[in-house]
Amino acid sequence: MNLISKYWTVAGLLMLTSSLSLAEGEAMRVVSPNGAHELLVMPAEDGSDIIRFSVMSRGETLIEPSTLRLPAQELDFAGTFAVENVERRSVDDEWTTAFGERSTIPDQYNEMTLSLKSEESRLNVIFRAYNEGVAFAYEIPEQGGLQQLHIDDELISYRFAEDYDVWSTPERRRGRLTAQGRYSRIPLSRLKPGAERPLVIECGKDQVIALAEASLVDYARISFDSDPETPLAILSSLDGSMSRTVQDKVSGALKSERSSASKATVDLPFRSPWRVIMIGKNYGELLENNYLILNLNAPCAIEDTSWIVPGKVLRETTLTTEGGLRAVDFVAANGMQYVHFDAGWYGHEMDDESDATTITLDPKRSKGPFDLEAIVAYAKEKNVRIMLYVNRRALEKQLDELLPLYQEWGISGIKFGFVRVGDQDATEWMHEAIQKAAAYRMVVDVHDEYRPTGFSRTYPNLLTQEGIRGDEETVPNEHTLITMFTRMLAGAADNTVCYYSPKVDVMGSHASQLAKTVCLFSPLQFLFWYDRPAESPDKLDGLWGDTKHIGNEPELEFFRQVPTTWDDTKVLEAEIGKLGVIARRKGADWYVGGINGTAARDVIVDFSFLDENAQYDATIYTDDESVKTRTQVKIETKQLNNQSQLELHLKPNNGFVIRLTKGM
Repeated sequence: MNLISKYWTVAGLLMLTSSLSLAEGEAMRVVSPNGAHELLVMPAEDGSDIIRFSVMSRGETLIEPSTLRLPAQELDFAGTFAVENVERRSVDDEWTTAFGERSTIPDQYNEMTLSLKSEESRLNVIFRAYNEGVAFAYEIPEQGGLQQLHIDDELISYRFAEDYDVWSTPERRRGRLTAQGRYSRIPLSRLKPGAERPLVIECGKDQVIALAEASLVDYARISFDSDPETPLAILSSLDGSMSRTVQDKVSGALKSERSSASKATVDLPFRSPWRVIMIGKNYGELLENNYLILNLNAPCAIEDTSWIVPGKVLRETTLTTEGGLRAVDFVAANGMQYVHFDAGWYGHEMDDESDATTITLDPKRSKGPFDLEAIVAYAKEKNVRIMLYVNRRALEKQLDELLPLYQEWGISGIKFGFVRVGDQDATEWMHEAIQKAAAYRMVVDVHDEYRPTGFSRTYPNLLTQEGIRGDEETVPNEHTLITMFTRMLAGAADNTVCYYSPKVDVMGSHASQLAKTVCLFSPLQFLFWYDRPAESPDKLDGLWGDTKHIGNEPELEFFRQVPTTWDDTKVLEAEIGKLGVIARRKGADWYVGGINGTAARDVIVDFSFLDENAQYDATIYTDDESVKTRTQVKIETKQLNNQSQLELHLKPNNGFVIRLTKGM
């Protein structure tokens, strides 16, 4: 078990036992352990609202009195609610993980649970205040002999004093992939339907928040829009169900219309996912504290996690036996852990007739031969693991057959492709599939639109997921620097580093590609996405694009050394869209990654985070056009300590990485 609890304290249970109309009482408060954040709960002014709440931070109001509505079919959650009971508790806890951005995670909060009753229904609302933000969820207990409830929607109107800027994904429309879309900075009044979570909001100087979701396991996803009934408000609502799934066979985008009828069917008693408001003084603090999402999920459910191996992955691009064997050799020799075989090994991934229990090459991807059994056996000799891509079409039909078969084949992981997301059915299937994969000791990487809500704490075999506009999309550094402080608040993201691809010259630079392995957290890091080992056969057929041979440039040593999970994380610079510098520690060694946007700048790296009275050997990788290699990365070495500062001149779209090894 990889979770360690220190201690747990519960205080003030049953503080209020008499019935009290919320409309008659004063605001009830729950305050974070450090006293910085405060969640106030007030009586509803509209009979259709359950409660009102507001959020304060460091004495300033961040969110004005806001409302929660829950239209349902069998129960009426409108009307005046009385408070039947109030329970309070305080938790001071921590847990450890081998799969995160830090190995020890604090879990400290104050909690208030209101048991509410109206003439028509009963409902509990749980409020928590953490040092990293606030959160709430609702519970619907058994009542009136009712066993199942149809929920038409969940409408939360977050209200603000000003038309603050938000960082939003594109408007969600039929056939458009928004979780991997471009972010835009717009006033919240111009927000369009389907804005993804986390939704970052700039609430004035030294105040940044993000509206997020945690512990979404078997319910419909929330998304955001401007509230048509309230100025300066953001409305969250549930995704509707799809009666029939129609998916574009190239992009994977859903073309089906979503129903506006009942959006969720739940068995009673039921607890909702957590509605989260992450709070920070700046973007960097939000990112450093993004473990709040994990804390709102259940502890690890896997007793023995020793088989879950993070690491670096090489996608094999030829789908041939020779290519597979050479990929295994390269992975074994270069500090990597996995070879991944992508779409095409069992037929056309978008063809419903393709059978993922067979090795049947898609002729558009490869002419073969492809002896997977021989490759897996060779990989086992080299202590290399094999992953397979499987499109959701085959997974949904064959998962219970595939998992024991792949275990028999010696497969270590599956990348889920073009999964359905959003409605309750898709959400429930996805998390059950991850749980089933754990039973067969399979790690999972979920593509394409799925965004995490912390389930990897409960099932850490979910090592990573996409839901990011990654390097396949030729993303410029400027947008990566938006992603770092928006999408990355939700957790790990599979960015697929493209090191030798011509895309790099459009996106930024090779040093900034190196930096992405530090700046964009993912326990599975796909490197050389379009590249193949020098000994690999030429790829003269198929659809993989302009693949290049991996060279022997000296800076590849950094890829060999860089970890994919961490013991500590510190954000040193955070200018969304402009500059990001992140330091991460593994054991005694530190790694610093820096990515620059469109303007040249001088960056001073302050090493005060290093241990006192210790010397570190620093290897510094920067872009330098005078270096006579394909990648033009300069390598320098210095000795540094916690009194040191390093000034770097960064040209537009350049980057840097530093490896700091603690001296003996």
